[in-house]
Amino acid sequence: MPSLNRNDLWSLEQYAERRAAFRSEVLAHKKNRKVLLGDNIQLMFEDRLTIQYQIQEMLRIEKIFEAASIEEELTAYNPLIPEGNNWKCTMLIQYEDIDERKKQLAALVGVEDKVWLQVGDNEQIFAIADEDMERSNEQKTAAVHFLRFQFQAIHCEQVLAGAAIKFGVAHNAYSEAPTIINEATRLTLCNDLDH
Repeated sequence: MPSLNRNDLWSLEQYAERRAAFRSEVLAHKKNRKVLLGDNIQLMFEDRLTIQYQIQEMLRIEKIFEAASIEEELTAYNPLIPEGNNWKCTMLIQYEDIDERKKQLAALVGVEDKVWLQVGDNEQIFAIADEDMERSNEQKTAAVHFLRFQFQAIHCEQVLAGAAIKFGVAHNAYSEAPTIINEATRLTLCNDLDH
């Protein structure tokens, strides 16, 4: 998937006019890009459209219109676009109660390195977490992480051929059963791979 550049983005004024329609398009697009692992961890798989939306929203919120600052946003967000041989996602650790969240983030130290996927009967592929910056310390993990699942050619071939895809978390403090993704999600994520 090609990276985004400034020509792919709307000016603040153009985005203000298109924002409602674009937001609806992106929300519909994201519907089959989410995978829930148990009750409290969600993976939101990113692609060029979801990242364009995030950049446009950042430019809008921060009122960024200078070329150099726009380039900084592109540099920060473009690495989250899959490259044809991997899947990239935002991992959200979600607990509604603030005290429970603090307790769980302390218990789940290192969880970002324990998220895996399995294509068919192959070995589990563990995510590569937070390549941009460290988001955890010895006392707690962050509520948001960025993960990359890197495939070998055989994995891509099997995903595209219809192999079952399972996700799980191999962390002692999170003992939820693995999630087998549905067909709509599998077909959507196939679009992120080179055909």
